[in-house]
Amino acid sequence: MDLSGVSTHTPDAVEDAGQEAAVLAPVLYRDGDAHILFTKRADHLGEHPGQMSFPGGSREPEDDGLVSTALREADEEIGLRSEEATVVGRLDDILTVTDYSVRPFVGRVPDRSYDPDEREVAEVVALSVAELTDPANYESERREHPEYDARRIHFFHVGDYTVWGATGVMLVQLLELTTDWTMPPEPDREVDPDAELPV
Repeated sequence: MDLSGVSTHTPDAVEDAGQEAAVLAPVLYRDGDAHILFTKRADHLGEHPGQMSFPGGSREPEDDGLVSTALREADEEIGLRSEEATVVGRLDDILTVTDYSVRPFVGRVPDRSYDPDEREVAEVVALSVAELTDPANYESERREHPEYDARRIHFFHVGDYTVWGATGVMLVQLLELTTDWTMPPEPDREVDPDAELPV
């Protein structure tokens, strides 16, 4: 995994969106192999319960920019101290269906145990890049939406975990910038808005 692809990327920004937010995509190396750290959101949360995500959240007035938001939230959610993360760059902003403009940052972090805040995080999981880029572990679908244009939804299945939604969109770009993996040109299927999700 070559993180220089992130550091040289000129990201797109979302203008005039709703609430600003930021996440950190933490990359660690375990026995020489690259892994990406995710949180599994607590089941009792009102938004996206049980989903895999990157640590992050809404910008607060005291945050000195969005990178500060991402680092503060990572500290609050998993106990990653800001001085432990080396931010190497950022990905394109994501506009979510809940009207959040999310700015994803990418950073190297140490391979250690992390302490999830049980109010928000059920589990902290490191998934190997080798498994995330295995073609057998990826699928996608184009899904109609009652309020928005049809969207392509990405699903990365690794063991008992599935990364999808906005985090899946960010992960696609991260892997394309840093590995030889490329998103297949066409989705596996087209589905109706009420079709069951493969998660």
